[in-house]
Amino acid sequence: MGVTSGKLLYQGHASIRITAPGGEVIYIDPYAGEGYGPAADLILITHGHSDHTNTALIKNRNPGCRIITFREALEGGTHRSFGFDFVNVAAVEAGCNRNHSTSECVGYILTFPDGISVYVSGDTSKTGQMPLLAGRNIDYAFFCCDGIYNMDIEEAAECARLTGAKHNIPYHMAPGRLFDIARASAFDAPGALIIPAGEEITLK
Repeated sequence: MGVTSGKLLYQGHASIRITAPGGEVIYIDPYAGEGYGPAADLILITHGHSDHTNTALIKNRNPGCRIITFREALEGGTHRSFGFDFVNVAAVEAGCNRNHSTSECVGYILTFPDGISVYVSGDTSKTGQMPLLAGRNIDYAFFCCDGIYNMDIEEAAECARLTGAKHNIPYHMAPGRLFDIARASAFDAPGALIIPAGEEITLK
């Protein structure tokens, strides 16, 4: 029997596993932490850096499992959307800093049949598209905030205010670390939600 509400496991760094309301499993930027046992139905990659692309961790994959990378998401130079029975995935702008080009990076907005939506920023700084995301009434939003390769914690909080999600979650906090409580606690954004690495929440 499938689950009635979606679940989200923050695996650490930029790695996330989401279980859709019907039980389908989605991995985003596999690399860090644990929890790669459940068979995948969809794998999403925001960009090509090695700390986002370790699909070899996902050994179990259901028939028809699809991998969508930034290449497919930016095919033709435009941000594409992908419809599945269990989720709609819309690629959005990411990059905008010296380490990440907008032509090789995306974020994703996942919208589930129960109406819950999750935005994953990918590696980025503030983008011109972020204010437009406020109209999408996002429920959960993840913002990178390492301040070395991407925007820092203050800019991440500014982006959270721009996008206006109900719950705003810091991630990708420091190179080589699954999670950094000091940095996470400094994330001064409306609806800030701290999810330690290895913790699973119910999407509601």
